[in-house]
Parts: sequence; C-alpha cells; structure tokens
Amino acid sequence: MTWRRAVVIGATGGIGRALADRLEAEGTEVVRLGRSAGRAQDRIDLLDETSIAAAAERVTAGAPPDCVIVATGMLHGTEGLPEKSWRALSHEGLAQSFAINAAGPALVAKHFLPLLPREGRCVFAALSARVGSISDNGLGGWYSYRASKAALNMLVRTLAIELARKRPEAICIALHPGTVDTRLSEPFQGNVPDRQLFTPELSAARLLDVLGDVTPEQSGRIFAWDGSEIRP
Repeated sequence: MTWRRAVVIGATGGIGRALADRLEAEGTEVVRLGRSAGRAQDRIDLLDETSIAAAAERVTAGAPPDCVIVATGMLHGTEGLPEKSWRALSHEGLAQSFAINAAGPALVAKHFLPLLPREGRCVFAALSARVGSISDNGLGGWYSYRASKAALNMLVRTLAIELARKRPEAICIALHPGTVDTRLSEPFQGNVPDRQLFTPELSAARLLDVLGDVTPEQSGRIFAWDGSEIRP
C-alpha cells in the first residue's frame, strides 16, 4: 500500500530512518522528525510537549498525514543496562523509561491523531516490544523496559477506542519490530541467532507490510513484524 503523506517520528534512528527511506522509495511524501535532526524545523523532543505541539503545527502546513509512525524508544539510559534484579531498580531509571517509552508516544498521539483525515483509511503506529506483553513474560528482568512498553500497549489500546469514535476508518496499533541491528540492541545481540537479527531495512519492510494489511477492526492491538498478534 502507498500512503499519501507519512510522518515518521524518530527518523534519525536506525528503524525510523529505514521506515522513512522505504516509504519515500514507495512514492510516499515523508515528513522526517527526530530529536537530532539537522534542521531545526525537523526536530522533536518527546520529553518536551511544547516541541511535540510545535512539530504537529508544522505538519499542518501540508496535506493531512494518513500514516504517523512513532519509531522511538529507550532500552536503558544513564542508570546502566536493563535491570536484571529488583536490586537495580531506581526511581530515576523507571521515570526515564516511562517518560520516553510511554508518555512520549502518548503525547505525540495527543497532538498528531487530530491531524489524521476524518474519512478514509489511515494509521497511527508506535513501536513497542514483545517483552511488553505481560502474558508472555516468562523470564523476568528488564523491569523498566518491560513495564514502560506494557504501559505503551495500554495507551495504544485506549487511544484506539477514542479514535474509533471520531474516525471509524482509522487504525491505532503497536508494533514489535523484532531484534534489529541498531545501537539500542547492540549490547544484547550475542545470544540472537543470525537469522533472527534483522537489518533495519528488513524490519522496516516487514512493518510496512503489516501496516498495509491491518484493518480498523484490529485497531488497538499489538502486532509483530510477521503480522502475528501479540497478546497483552
């Protein structure tokens, strides 16, 4: 499916850049936004709602976007690697994960969902993770990341319910990109078989296939890169 106009938030990261490149190659007009974007007008900071609102206002200068993708996320921050034990938990680490992985995408939705067309199929998607599934958690650990992605999944579900009342043909979903060869996953790639470690380009292609196939009836759900649904 070719989208008319897409907004990719996090387009300076590995997956976000690959998504934007793929969309453009398919003929879509792409607005690339990122925290470290070269041009001031392309910058967005998910920790600053004023920045998010300003970016959304700039997007209104063109046609309504029919595809908005939040391709951001943080596995670990200044507190160190993901927590293996409750002994490593800290208020700062938890707050940082929730701010970037849950609150940030939710505020993006607050300002960008109203920009979607009122009629016709359109999509808002945020990158989540399989480890955010409560029912799938059999290993433990990674407290902040798991919990913040679980929160994101709940936010997406709740956003989808309200969105359906305003735009019945619109879709709001969370996406699991797989284990992708980026800086985020680099410290944890040692135990990943080569066939399960995706390039950003492969992951982007698979995710866009999923976005092309999902229906409004599936809004609010979590889908993996292969189109399979992930239980909350």
